[in-house]
Amino acid sequence: MPNINPTLNVPQANFLQLENKFRAFVAGFGSGKTWVGCSSLCDKSWEFPKVPLGYFAPTYPQIRDIFFPTIDEVAFDWGLKTKIYESNKEVDIYYGRQYRSTIICRSMEKPQTIVGFKIGHALIDELDVMPTVKAQQAWRKIIARMRVKHPGLINGIDVATTPEGFKFTHQQFVKEANLTPAKRALYGMIQASTYDNEANLPDDYISSLYESYPPQLISAYLRGQFVNLTSGAVYPDFDRKLNHTDEEIKSGEHLIIGMDFNVLKMAAVVYVIREGKPLALDEMVGVRDTPTMATLLIERFPFHEMTVIPDAAGQSTSSKNSSESDHQILRDKGFTVEVDGINPAIKDRINAVNALILNGDNERTLLVNTNKCPRFTETLEQQVYDDFGMPDKKSGLDHVGDAGGYPLAKRFPIIKPVTRLDIPIFGRRR
Repeated sequence: MPNINPTLNVPQANFLQLENKFRAFVAGFGSGKTWVGCSSLCDKSWEFPKVPLGYFAPTYPQIRDIFFPTIDEVAFDWGLKTKIYESNKEVDIYYGRQYRSTIICRSMEKPQTIVGFKIGHALIDELDVMPTVKAQQAWRKIIARMRVKHPGLINGIDVATTPEGFKFTHQQFVKEANLTPAKRALYGMIQASTYDNEANLPDDYISSLYESYPPQLISAYLRGQFVNLTSGAVYPDFDRKLNHTDEEIKSGEHLIIGMDFNVLKMAAVVYVIREGKPLALDEMVGVRDTPTMATLLIERFPFHEMTVIPDAAGQSTSSKNSSESDHQILRDKGFTVEVDGINPAIKDRINAVNALILNGDNERTLLVNTNKCPRFTETLEQQVYDDFGMPDKKSGLDHVGDAGGYPLAKRFPIIKPVTRLDIPIFGRRR
């Protein structure tokens, strides 16, 4: 191997020194997870020429958008170059004109399709984004691919992931790894913080995380710690005094209405946006169906322009049990309907609400007139997670909570900052 000095921070360098068969780099956003994983693949390409390697991501777009550009830059950093075959999902590694290795790339969306090839070393990216059961299935399928025999080669697997609660990586690298001394020897883990890679980040990167995320996610997404994201209260930082406002709807004010469609249980939360901040100032719950809800809103707010941001499922069904969709009923009544093709992920919607209730900078952006919105207030105070890590529906608090969440997720979404960095390195950009 030529005299190469790869660009690594301290936790990344420590990770590459681990001698365990299974290694995990658990770290926050912007900490260089994919970078260090690609560095491991380049390291193996130098050490074990012509041994096929593997890269596994939750989805094919991640292979295209994250892995392909990152492996190209990391290879350059290691004195190598790549030839990317996007249609075959493969990357060849070269030193000059000398072939070194091929990286076979596969999605873990359907673990049963990870068959028909063998590799000597694997990188699994963002494993904890996946449901635990599917992650376990993918892990077992990948282990079955580790069948290359080469002198000195340990058929190992690297995992590079942001912690998403106590999911598969914690179960495998903490619980399972500590069952016996033999298993402890198999598993190694480095936990890193976004701060460890601060020198390679834009100046406002970390501060933007504090502004965008609620406190309970800062430990996971900034410090790389395992924290319970799906137990206890769904909205743990809501305070009926600190998040309260006495403000009321003003004459002619533009209203933003979140709406959830359920026969006999329709719910709506009425917002106004003032100085860029959402104020929940009224609600309707237990309404019979969409036509009734539309009529009640028009009667209560006759001189207001109203934009409804509803449950996306309402575009194909109706709470009135007719052939006309809920969305069309609202449009026919004169409402503007603002909606995407599908709802945001439940986790993303909840995170958006929590970040507005209280962010990492201790700022409370969402204010609620708790007198005018008693059921919405009750939901924000009392809704908990069920045994499956989902917001509990048994208490009946879910409908108005969903209604109140749709506009917030739409107008104030959590935007995950990019983790592929644009910092010049040896004429390239990291």
